[in-house]
Amino acid sequence: MSRPVVSILIDTYNHEQFIEQAIVSVLEQEISPPEMEVLVVDDGSTDSTAAIVRKFLPRVRYLRKENGGQASAFNFGIPETQGEIVAFLDGDDWWAKDKLRLVLDAFANNPEVGAVGHGYYEVDSASRPINIVVPDRDYRLDYHELAMARLISQMGCFLGTSRFTARRDVLRKILPVPEDLVVEADEYMFTLAPAIAPVVILSRPLFHYRLHDSNLFMINDDDPVKLLRKRKVLEALLRTLPEGLEEFGVPDDILKVIMEHLQVDVKRMKLSMDGGKPWQTFEVERAAFALAYTNVGFGYKLFKSLVLGLALVTPPRRFYGFRKWYAARGLSKVREAIGEATSASPIVQTNMKSGESA
Repeated sequence: MSRPVVSILIDTYNHEQFIEQAIVSVLEQEISPPEMEVLVVDDGSTDSTAAIVRKFLPRVRYLRKENGGQASAFNFGIPETQGEIVAFLDGDDWWAKDKLRLVLDAFANNPEVGAVGHGYYEVDSASRPINIVVPDRDYRLDYHELAMARLISQMGCFLGTSRFTARRDVLRKILPVPEDLVVEADEYMFTLAPAIAPVVILSRPLFHYRLHDSNLFMINDDDPVKLLRKRKVLEALLRTLPEGLEEFGVPDDILKVIMEHLQVDVKRMKLSMDGGKPWQTFEVERAAFALAYTNVGFGYKLFKSLVLGLALVTPPRRFYGFRKWYAARGLSKVREAIGEATSASPIVQTNMKSGESA
């Protein structure tokens, strides 16, 4: 029996509401059934996920394991794949019908490329459209230049699980993924992948990213359990990624650029949860601003100076509490009215209801 061209690995945990749509979106792809195999790795679901998946046997291989998180699911499932290309899908998302065809074309046209990502549609828990999120153009990137490394660090949203497809040889070199990454194991893989071979990011939305209350990495800031889980995962990435990048020969100056965004996120979480000194808040917020924007207008600079001034005289927990209050009430429009700043990230977000781009 010939090997499939592509293996699709669906990781799932208690996705009884969504898993059928995820599987159907794979089986309806524009390639012939013999060219692909579909594996569902069930990370110990306690709902009816297993019964729903079994309806699709034998088109789908069902692999069940004890609950251990996303990294353990990848470490369990990837060695079971047979295709030379492996595409990933979270059990609560679903693909556009032309996803696999376009991604496989990208691999065929770029034989030296090790991974492909792309844009996406954001939808709510009822599958209603919210935004289209895409890069401003197609990209081919690696870690050989600082500018490219900076772009990759800004475009991780186009390389997460449901939009990440990689050659199996690249994945073999990355495994095992550290198993304390119970979520965000995809970030470990897509951060290391460009150190092995170039990546291509397509400016097309090719899957639907569902936002819902049970998203394991989407958190409610008032939920201390989920907040602590996210912090531990980000700290694990901060601890493990540099060693992996060094192993693949990434030089220190490139490594520093790759890790900047993650370091800012971890410092913010520590200050908001544990507190600290106001000057620490000032430093991390100044660093975050420098990473986020270019071509900053005078009014915007003035506004940010006021914010940084507030950070210098406010205890960190109180500062981040105010920041949360500000964001929840949509007061960023006040900032936009004062002045403009160009985002450093080449991400185009279009509201699917209003048609407005950001």
